[in-house]
Amino acid sequence: MFKALVVEKNEEGKTSAAVQELSEDRLPEGEVMVAVDYSTVNYKDGLCIGPGGGLVRNYPHVPGIDFAGTVEASDDPRYNAGDKVVLTGWRVGEAHWGGYAQKARVKADWLVPLPDGLDARQAMAVGTAGFTAMLAVMALEDHGIKDGPVLVTGAAGGVGSVATAILANLGYEVAAVTGRPETADYMKSLGATQIVAREELNETTKRPLEAEMWGGCVDAVGGEMLARVLGQMKYGASVSAVGLAGGAGLPATVIPFLLRGVNLLGIDSVMQPYDNRVRAWARIAKDLPMDKLEAMIQPATLSDLPELGRGILKGQVKGRVVVDVNG
Repeated sequence: MFKALVVEKNEEGKTSAAVQELSEDRLPEGEVMVAVDYSTVNYKDGLCIGPGGGLVRNYPHVPGIDFAGTVEASDDPRYNAGDKVVLTGWRVGEAHWGGYAQKARVKADWLVPLPDGLDARQAMAVGTAGFTAMLAVMALEDHGIKDGPVLVTGAAGGVGSVATAILANLGYEVAAVTGRPETADYMKSLGATQIVAREELNETTKRPLEAEMWGGCVDAVGGEMLARVLGQMKYGASVSAVGLAGGAGLPATVIPFLLRGVNLLGIDSVMQPYDNRVRAWARIAKDLPMDKLEAMIQPATLSDLPELGRGILKGQVKGRVVVDVNG
């Protein structure tokens, strides 16, 4: 038997989440059984836990879109009992039972060996959000970061926090955008040298181009803010777009792309090729300062998750929540 946070839906369509004890035969099919040590809390997890279930395909359901732990049994020759592994993406926690449980059974292709220099707790302090942040930084580097500050929107959130720490550690000047003035000191502790109030980028303007300000951008918001930022990018600069919190619409023109050569790079963390996932996790172990990582962590247990799931949807969660599923 093992403990898991189980989300159920009643006949009226209302969902509820509670910690239950389950047997291993309840787990979905997969080649590898993992004893989960840690998971974390992402925006998608909040949607899965929240009213209506959001992204959940079938009930009952175990959320948790990522986890790190130890292989317990494997039918795949790539993994042996005792191997340390991490999983992000592949619809785990949405279409397939996820990391909010002490056991997980998944396809071997979804896993990545935990790189040297990271333990399971640190890996989940990084989590899908930090993995996405590294993918975004790698995409900017591949296209060439220009002189000047690199803007990070939604900088108090999971993706933004890790992106800020990585960029600062690599020597870039980072301008962090936040709608909560009380997080300014936190942003600066991660390495941000400039704090930009969210209201400055939410102001309506009819100008498709403004003064060139940013040498690159990791955008974790989207919507109208992304449209505004595009008009402020330096010539040939790139924006790695990773989030839709501000909406899926993009009320922009083609002018920033035509007249400034701005690159809009879409980052999808879900179905990344294996080699790119390995590369990203190796870069995380190398380029994310562990002291900054520790400063982001908020500890939690399975019983804390219903409240945390609601809180992340309201923008009340700062940094990285690390869930000790055995705590």
